[in-house]
Amino acid sequence: MRTPPLRPGDYDPADYAPSVVRSAEEAGVSPLLVMTVLHNEAYKPHHPLLERLWQWWKPGASFGLANMHRAAFEQVRRAHGLSERWKDLRDDPALAIHAAALHLKDLDRSLPERHARRYTRDELLALGYNTGEHNMRAFARGVPPGPMARSYLRRFRAYRARAAEVLAEHRERNDAVAG
Repeated sequence: MRTPPLRPGDYDPADYAPSVVRSAEEAGVSPLLVMTVLHNEAYKPHHPLLERLWQWWKPGASFGLANMHRAAFEQVRRAHGLSERWKDLRDDPALAIHAAALHLKDLDRSLPERHARRYTRDELLALGYNTGEHNMRAFARGVPPGPMARSYLRRFRAYRARAAEVLAEHRERNDAVAG
């Protein structure tokens, strides 16, 4: 199933629920985690042309629906044998979602089972997605996040209910079609 085309100014992570569910299941991570990350990363327009212009202005910019930085994508590409390139994230929403799910899986593997009780595992994984594995492990030990990471965590918590609604609606549509 192809993902819907990106429309400038009309991006809604809910449009990508089928890709989120499929990629999360393939990666072995929670679809709710992946969908919440997509909602959290929806702050900028996700359109291939706009992302090309953004990269021209800011060469180290992140790409794709999940705003993945080059270093993170290259790690995922090597670890999982992806043949696509980082720049392909701008044009391929399904690849961006798949790479994000795989990255979250890799972060989950590196997260200790025991961690600071103030965060759920998904919250730590989202922080890791945003700030990197090293910082995620520090937060898991109890090191307090800085202002940008705290802001990311607040938004993640705020979007969690919306992401759950989107996934429930997706399941209901699939059940209606199957039944």
